[in-house]
Amino acid sequence: MLRRRNSIELKSPGELQAMRAAGLVVRRTLGRLAEAAKPGVSTLELDELAEQTIRDAGAVPSFKGYHGFPGSICTSVNEQIVHGIPSAQTVLADGDLISIDCGAILDGWHGDSAVTLAIGEVGALDKALSAATEAAMWAGIEAAVPGARLTDISFAVQTAADAASAADGTEYGQIVEYGGHGIGREMHMDPFLPNVGKPGKGPRLEVGMALAIEPMLTGGTNETVELEDGWTVVTADGSRAAHWEHTVAITADGPWVLTAPEEG
Repeated sequence: MLRRRNSIELKSPGELQAMRAAGLVVRRTLGRLAEAAKPGVSTLELDELAEQTIRDAGAVPSFKGYHGFPGSICTSVNEQIVHGIPSAQTVLADGDLISIDCGAILDGWHGDSAVTLAIGEVGALDKALSAATEAAMWAGIEAAVPGARLTDISFAVQTAADAASAADGTEYGQIVEYGGHGIGREMHMDPFLPNVGKPGKGPRLEVGMALAIEPMLTGGTNETVELEDGWTVVTADGSRAAHWEHTVAITADGPWVLTAPEEG
C-alpha cells in the first residue's frame, strides 16, 4: 500500500517490483532504439519503433499525449537538450549526438530512462560530453541511499560534473532549470530533484522511495531556450548537449536501478 513521507510516496517491495517490470520495458525499448539509430534514420521512425515495442510488451508510452506531447519518446539532437519532438524531417546524420528519453506505463506503474547515442563517427569532445553526463548520473545514483538527504544526490551529480570538466579541460554547462523527479503511478511526482545544490538539504531519503535521476550537460553554456513548438529545449549558444537518466528505488541494500538491463 502506498504511503507518503514528506510528500514523497513510499512503495512496498511488491510495488517496486511492478516498477521494475515497467523499467524493463523501457530498457528493452531503448536497446532496440540504440540498434536502429543510424545515419539516414528519421527520429519519427525511432518514435514509431519505440511505440510498437512498448505496446507489444503490453505497456503504454508515458509521453504520448502527456500535456499534449505528440511523440512516444523525446528525441533531442545535437544542441537540443530535452523534449525534442520526433519528426520525419529530422534525419540522423554521421556525427550527430542524440538523446532519447523513453517512458512506459505497465499495470499503472511508470518507468523512465534516457540515453545519449553517438551516430556514426562522433568527435572526441562529444564522446567526452556524453561520458561526463553518464558519470554524473551514476554518481547521483550512488548517493541515493537511506538516511541521505535529497540534495546529497544533487551535490553528487554536480561534483561529478565538475570533476569531469577538470579532467577533460572543458567547462561543461550544468543545466539547472530541468532535473529529476519522483516517480510511481505518475511520471512526474514530488519531489523535484535539482542537478546542482549543496548537500544535506531537502527530505530525508527512505526505503521505498523512487526517483528519476537525470543530469544534463552541455559543451558550453548552461543557458537554455525553449523553441516555438513549446517543447524543445536547446542550448542558447548552439553547443551540444547530453542527457542520461535512470529510475532508481531506494532500498535497504542501496540504490536499485529499475531501468537497468536485465542481469545475465
